[in-house]
Amino acid sequence: MRYARCAHPFTEKADLSMTTAELLDALIDIRGKLTEGRSLCDLTWLRVGGPAELLFQPADLEDLQNFLKQLPEEVPVFPMGVGSNLIVRDGGLPGVVIRLGRGFNGIDVNGNTVTAGTAALDAHVAKKAADAGLDLTFLRTIPGSIGGAVRMNAGCYGAYVADVFVSATVVLRNGSLQELTAEDLQFQYRQTELPEGAVLVAATFTAESGDAEALRRRMADQIAKRDSSQPTKDRSAGSTFRNPAGFSSTGKADDVMELKAWKVIDDAGMRGAILGGAQMSEMHSNFLINAGGATAADLEGLGELVRKKVYENSGIWLEWEIKRIGKALTV
Repeated sequence: MRYARCAHPFTEKADLSMTTAELLDALIDIRGKLTEGRSLCDLTWLRVGGPAELLFQPADLEDLQNFLKQLPEEVPVFPMGVGSNLIVRDGGLPGVVIRLGRGFNGIDVNGNTVTAGTAALDAHVAKKAADAGLDLTFLRTIPGSIGGAVRMNAGCYGAYVADVFVSATVVLRNGSLQELTAEDLQFQYRQTELPEGAVLVAATFTAESGDAEALRRRMADQIAKRDSSQPTKDRSAGSTFRNPAGFSSTGKADDVMELKAWKVIDDAGMRGAILGGAQMSEMHSNFLINAGGATAADLEGLGELVRKKVYENSGIWLEWEIKRIGKALTV
C-alpha cells in the first residue's frame, strides 16, 4: 500500500536576501549533513508532505552552534524531532529544518535525575530510568523524542513533563548555549514558551524511586492498554486534537464538565470520517490516520472538517494538537 506522495515542489522559498546556493557557500566548516530540497514525508509518522528548502543534521553540539552562528538571521529555522506529532504541508518548508540524531540521543542517570539528549526517544528514556529504579513510566507510551515531549509538555496517565522537569539546554539562534528553567518555559497544557529559533538539545528530569521490576510491569501494562484502545498499527500522529477545556452547557461554573475530544467527535458523527486518503480512526476517533495515499491536504482538510462539524454540533472549537507547518501546494 502506498502511503505518501513525496515529490512535491516548493510553493515558495524563504524571503531571503541571498539565494540558497549563496547561503550554502556562506556556511563554512560544517561537519554535519546539509541537504537541499530534502523530502520530509519519509521523516514523519504520517508519511506526507513536501521538502525542506534545506535540511541540516548536525554532527554534534559544536557543529550545531557553529551552523546557527553563521546562519543569516533572516533564514527561518524549524527544529524537527522524529515527526511523530507533525503534518508537513505538501508545498514544503522554506528555510532550514534542523534534525538532531546521533550525538544528541544520550541518556545519563545520576542519583534521582535523568538527563537525556532531545533526540532520545521517550520510550528509551522511560526504560533506562526504570532499569535504574526511577519512575518516568508515563513517558513509555508517548510517541516521539524528548525534545518534542518538552516542547509540548507531553503527558499521560495524569503525569506531565512539567511535573518532573528540572532544566533544559538550548542553542540560541546566535549559536550560544543557555539553560532554561521551568519558569522560563512557562509550561501549560500541551505547550511551552521557547526563544524564537532556539533548538532544544538536552533536558534533565527528576524522578521518584521505585522497584525496577514493578516499573517494567507497569510499562508493559500501559503498552497493552494503549494497543487495545488506539490504532498503533496505523499511520497516525497520536492524538489529533487537544481535549477541550471545561465546558458548561448552562454557563454556570458548577456545571463544568471535563470533556474528551473523542467524545465530541463521536457526538458529531465523525468517527470513521474519510477525505481522500485520510480517515478519522474507527478504533479511536481522535486519531487522524493515513489510510493509504493521503496528502497533507487530505489530512489537514479532514481535521478542519471535523472541527467544523464538532462546532456545529456542540459549540466547541477543537484545538489542534498535531503541529502543522509549511506551505500548501498550489496548482
